[in-house]
Amino acid sequence: MTAIKGKIALVTGASAGIGYACAKVFAREGARLILAARRADRLKRFAENLKKKHGTDSYLFMLDVRDQKAVEAKIKGLPAKWQKIDILINNAGLSRGLSKIHEAELLDWEEMIDTNVKGLLYVSRAVIPGMVKRKKGHIINIGSIAGHEVYPGGNVYCATKHAVDALTKGMQIDLVDTPIRVSTVDPGMVETEFSMVRFRGDKNQASAVYKGLKPLTGEDIAEGILFCVTRPPHVNIHQLSIMPTAQASATIAHRKS
Repeated sequence: MTAIKGKIALVTGASAGIGYACAKVFAREGARLILAARRADRLKRFAENLKKKHGTDSYLFMLDVRDQKAVEAKIKGLPAKWQKIDILINNAGLSRGLSKIHEAELLDWEEMIDTNVKGLLYVSRAVIPGMVKRKKGHIINIGSIAGHEVYPGGNVYCATKHAVDALTKGMQIDLVDTPIRVSTVDPGMVETEFSMVRFRGDKNQASAVYKGLKPLTGEDIAEGILFCVTRPPHVNIHQLSIMPTAQASATIAHRKS
């Protein structure tokens, strides 16, 4: 097992859900954290709590990963003590609606594609060259079961997560002659703000997604990510799929009445 104490981990989308859970789990293990998200107020409160509980050293910045110039500026502008990023967790992502393709809102498509695909690329392009130069690093891309199946109404969201799967494989090929590792962690149902965002704050629709079963938590996924990054240097977990026990596929789950 490789310890991550003192290592620098950059987490995008760190103000909630899986990103928030990753920060907590990595803080517990003694990592130094660069936390990026659009909601700066949440990040500040969160970092203060991690400092009190774990003595965590954190660097925060507000970031929308869809803004390529901002991504480049923020990464290049990191203080010297924060520039050597050891672990990149590409977590920022979202889904919008469950509309059929011929009925969907174009803005929803653009938001998903710009965040889930282009945002991941922008951050990776800014961080990976430093890893290559230092000959060390681990990239974790947060995918989804939606990157391996397509379910009704999932069309464009599923396409973006299929893209994350393809980009991860591309990174693995492009970096195979370096010590850098690349993994994708692909969850099934995780109860976070995901469904609230998908359904634009409709609590009834969001809660129905998890009705009758026990979904995963953000911490479940964060522990899986920790497993990936703590393997010996010669071991790379290419893909880790994590599902609730009651879920067999994107469309098959056992729900108690």
